[in-house]
Amino acid sequence: MSKVNLSLQVLPVVAGDQIYEVVDQVINLIHNSGLKYVVGPMETTIEGELEPMLDLVKKAQQVCVDAGASRVISVVKIDYSPDGVTIDEKIDKYRC
Repeated sequence: MSKVNLSLQVLPVVAGDQIYEVVDQVINLIHNSGLKYVVGPMETTIEGELEPMLDLVKKAQQVCVDAGASRVISVVKIDYSPDGVTIDEKIDKYRC
């Protein structure tokens, strides 16, 4: 399968002062996956094969629960093209 982009926003239900700490743990999980990614202010976009990224979404849910979240709301967006989709083709012209 071609490369796709998957954007993930996790909203762990934890105390307000713990949200960034839990989100940081999810970003660390993504970092350790070895997949290319870009962190944005509202979501993280990941590039790769679809199946491993869907597994990563499941693991992200568990990271939140393990960190004490009583509930996790996740927003997932997938950009797919048979020819492949890259992060660079979308944002290179905007980088400083």
